[in-house]
Amino acid sequence: MSGEEPAYDGGPVRVTAWVRGRVQGVGFRWWTRARALELGLVGWALNLDDGRVEVVAEGPRESCEALVSLLGGPGTPGRVDLVTSRWSQARGIEGFRER
Repeated sequence: MSGEEPAYDGGPVRVTAWVRGRVQGVGFRWWTRARALELGLVGWALNLDDGRVEVVAEGPRESCEALVSLLGGPGTPGRVDLVTSRWSQARGIEGFRER
């Protein structure tokens, strides 16, 4: 993980992760949505023009950390070369969408 992390007060957090590799056109966003919903997270997964996938997730810090670990772990569709992330305060979004 990378990025400056705000002080944690025990409430929901937001993580924005950028996933680089062969992650478009392989079901990566669908897979990410399924993992996020299993963890009770809200947010989205979005294909970027440069070939990366942006993942924004909000919820308990432990669940967000678990999702970031899954994004870079074995079993992902395609091939993940690098995951970078930025942590911030949750903004209150609903559901989890593939965009």
